Amino acid sequence: MSVRTASVLYDVPGPRARTRNLVLGVLGVLGIAGLIWFVVNSLSGAGQFESALWAPFQYTGVQQRLLDGALATLKAFGLAAVGSLVLGSLLAAGRLSDHFAVRVVSTVVVQFFRAMPLVIMVFALYRAAFGAQPMWALVIALALYNGAVQAEVIRAGINAVPRGQAEAAYALGMRKTQVMGIVLVPQAVRSMLPAIIGQLVTTLKDTSLGYIITFPELLWEMKLIASNSDGYPYIPAFLVGAPIYIGMCLALDGLARWLESRSRRGATRRSTTAA
Repeated sequence: MSVRTASVLYDVPGPRARTRNLVLGVLGVLGIAGLIWFVVNSLSGAGQFESALWAPFQYTGVQQRLLDGALATLKAFGLAAVGSLVLGSLLAAGRLSDHFAVRVVSTVVVQFFRAMPLVIMVFALYRAAFGAQPMWALVIALALYNGAVQAEVIRAGINAVPRGQAEAAYALGMRKTQVMGIVLVPQAVRSMLPAIIGQLVTTLKDTSLGYIITFPELLWEMKLIASNSDGYPYIPAFLVGAPIYIGMCLALDGLARWLESRSRRGATRRSTTAA
């Protein structure tokens, strides 16, 4: 981009603006550093960084609890992810339906569950129907909320496909189900895959809400280990559990990148073959 083009897009800051931005940047860094120092100093004064607090994590039983919590988190996430994708596909199809009543019902369902706070749904399902099975209260709440969000992602992806694609398919005599399944959805998947995976990452992190209904997922096990150990090592428990959450999210993000690159290679091969 040339200097002339760049100057049209934005105003080049002058000496005063550069000085002001530098001062604001330095003050921001100092403020963040001061906040970090205050938090670390407070925790250190409470004894949360003493080496003795790490002793419980050397025991096989504690490590097994963390593993069981991670597996419970993945189980709840897997069920909720499948449920949200199935529900999202159905609601997206309903919102794109030619029947007015189906569109209205699908729209009401999507807007209701998108507006409902997830923590309220989890607690309400737990108290109303699944008191003995907290996992299903968490899974169903996650599936309902994230399914409504995924419905909008899928609908937007399908609407983003050029209208000429559907018109050409209808001209060939295809029915609407064939147009959706053969023409529109395969093209839309490539564009909406990052948004779908991003919402799945959110679903994975939201499994920590199982903590409020005593579902033994990773956060619950971390709290239990800290509360039952000498000195209440909440910070060591956090420093052990947080990388597990981050690792699971990064693995899901890596899967998304692999699927996206694979779909791009497949599209390139198909276009080359057609040419």
